[in-house]
Amino acid sequence: MLQERVQPLFIVFEGIDGSGKSTQTKLLAQRLSDVGHKVYSTFEPTYSPIGSLVRNIFSNRIQADQQTIAALNVADRLDHLHNQVNGILKKLREGFTVISDRYYFSSYAYHGVHVDIDWVIAANALAAQTLRPDVNLFIDVPPEVCMERLQGTRNNIDMYETLDNLSLVRAKYLEAFEKLGQQEQIQFVNGSQSVQEIAAEVWQTVAPLIRK
Repeated sequence: MLQERVQPLFIVFEGIDGSGKSTQTKLLAQRLSDVGHKVYSTFEPTYSPIGSLVRNIFSNRIQADQQTIAALNVADRLDHLHNQVNGILKKLREGFTVISDRYYFSSYAYHGVHVDIDWVIAANALAAQTLRPDVNLFIDVPPEVCMERLQGTRNNIDMYETLDNLSLVRAKYLEAFEKLGQQEQIQFVNGSQSVQEIAAEVWQTVAPLIRK
């Protein structure tokens, strides 16, 4: 019998482009729903006005310098947290377990390649102080594999989706995890496995959080 009340969780998937985060978000959402969680899946950049501006920059429809891009992502993230219609905090208060495809570690990694990573971390401090994930699930896949996936499934490649940049981004992820590992719950997931094997490894991490 399912529990009458389920403690909501905030779970974040991280990884370079092409690592399979979106697929694993859907699979985990279904698994959590099966055990009694109301689940709200979301992503960054969002489709809010700020997030849409960021997406237009990523796709090269609008030009902006890297500090501006990093700052816009901070603004989008704060709105993602506090939005009174569908913000993460609102959903958690309503009893939803929230799964996000990207959160502030994505900024540390992607923007830390182009501007000082400590500046990016400081710029995101308010979001981190407001809400830290119960777990950051980093799906680790070699950049070469990710590029093959992107080239096989995308009609358009965005400004960050080059082999050189993805390699640098992965290195920045590792640097950020090293810097902040004492403050954050970080779990590495072997993304070179099959989709179902990755999902099983993800569940091994998430299941104990439910029991807590």
